[in-house]
Amino acid sequence: MKNLLIRIGKKSKKAFINKLSSKKKDKVLKNYYHLIDKNRKLIINENKKDIKNAIKKRIKENLIKRLILDDKKISNIISSIKKIIKLKDPTNVTLEKWKRPNGLNISKISIPIGVIGVIYESRPNVTSDVASLCFKSGNTVILRGGSEGFYSNYILSKLFRKSLQKNGLDENFVQFINIKNRKVVDFMLTKMNKFIDVIIPRGGKNLVKKVQDLSTIPTIGHLEGVCHSYVDKDANLKIATKIIHNAKLRNTAICGATETILLHEKIIKKIGNQILKNLEKSGCKIIGDNKIRRAYSQKIKKASVRDWSKEYLAPIVSVKSVRNLDEAIQHVNRYGTMHTDCIITQNKKSAKKFLDEVKSSIAMHNTSTQFADGGEFGFGGEVGISTNTLPPRGPVGLNQLVSYKYKITSKGVVRK
Repeated sequence: MKNLLIRIGKKSKKAFINKLSSKKKDKVLKNYYHLIDKNRKLIINENKKDIKNAIKKRIKENLIKRLILDDKKISNIISSIKKIIKLKDPTNVTLEKWKRPNGLNISKISIPIGVIGVIYESRPNVTSDVASLCFKSGNTVILRGGSEGFYSNYILSKLFRKSLQKNGLDENFVQFINIKNRKVVDFMLTKMNKFIDVIIPRGGKNLVKKVQDLSTIPTIGHLEGVCHSYVDKDANLKIATKIIHNAKLRNTAICGATETILLHEKIIKKIGNQILKNLEKSGCKIIGDNKIRRAYSQKIKKASVRDWSKEYLAPIVSVKSVRNLDEAIQHVNRYGTMHTDCIITQNKKSAKKFLDEVKSSIAMHNTSTQFADGGEFGFGGEVGISTNTLPPRGPVGLNQLVSYKYKITSKGVVRK
């Protein structure tokens, strides 16, 4: 295992040396989606092996749903690749340039990061999204998908490598680790810092925590998505009800789902009860503080302090009353995970204060938190969402997978 992983690392470094034109990159991606389209039956058959194994292992139903590939999902994969092709190549772009009084001409130029290691679970579309985004941004990628999606991930990566070969390029721009042994992850995180420049984890809390705790390589990602929707005293009932329902229940299993609703105490009876009834009618379990429980007509479970930090990833939501906007901001900054937080209000001044003062990587006004997604941002896809204080933050798409260097020229200037 050790020798194989070292060889993979060396091959990635070697492939990275090759600099490709935007035209060549797009041609590879075009061939890639054609191969996916042509091999739909093969992909679905390989996916069925994963589903069968997942059912045998009694993997949770929501994870199996993420794992399934059908005709519609394959069409979505192809659509994502097409969007990435249309995006401008983010490399070798002059970001800034200026001239110094002493005669130095300085340019800041975008460059690829290098070798990106991606460790992920469940979703096979991650294989195609990540491979396409990394390749278009000039990076090489080492993919380590979860064993539950082994066959699906393997065939999607194999088709990418086939497209690279077809175009006379080094197939090791994209490599998939086809070893199921979990020790592979430990080795990647602790022994491959000579080969991998950045690690990006995509998956559940346990995986991300392991990566953050063990990695000797810089990481981009987020641990949890404890997202908030705050309904202000100046909220519109119709807008608030529609947004909260979507933010919580459209897809409860994603990191951008609202987990805590904050209600201004002045609108609990007028707007809050309507919002909660609408959620409960759709099968959502409500957990509330004492003020919410007294005001709400139905019996609901009492919230504990621990509930304010929970990422349910299920049709469950905790609800807290707040006295004012300041208290809402304080709660978000204390219990949130700097992922995605929203204010619902018609008051522009309150909206501005919330957007400016919450620490979130994505701050929203009158918008469902479920829009926390690279595809929805127009990035063509994402390799993940970062809640790091240092950049990149929010959805990590094509333009976030680059670094930069300074190029300096002069007519023989020396420093005095």
